[in-house]
Amino acid sequence: MKILIINGPNLNLLGKREKSIYGENSFEDYYKTLQNEFSDVNFEYYQSNVEGELINKLHEVGFSFDAIIMNAGAYTHTSIGIGDAIAGIETPVIEVHISNVYAREEYRHQSLMAKNCVGVIAGMGLNSYRLAILQFIHLNK
Repeated sequence: MKILIINGPNLNLLGKREKSIYGENSFEDYYKTLQNEFSDVNFEYYQSNVEGELINKLHEVGFSFDAIIMNAGAYTHTSIGIGDAIAGIETPVIEVHISNVYAREEYRHQSLMAKNCVGVIAGMGLNSYRLAILQFIHLNK
């Protein structure tokens, strides 16, 4: 199974920014944990703070990977383009969020991506990614 994890803006600062919301760990450290736990999965990881680059990556892999796990960060709530890119590809996408977006500011309660994703996982910390992987493994049995 080939899974791409895509992180959007500011997620390169995990472990450094707003630790009370996002925790103490960097994503790179957590990514190594996922690779070790799911050694039979072929992972790739991509992070960008630029909306167009995220769209380009979806287009690039959206017909060749088995699954995409995407945390678009703030673009979740603002990017029609990312939502349209997900709708235009064949690879299924699960939207993930580290924090419980519904316990935060009201503008974070709306996702412009969710309707084009196979599911949404939020509020489980970095474990949100692990849960998405488990779901994709389950779907591909």
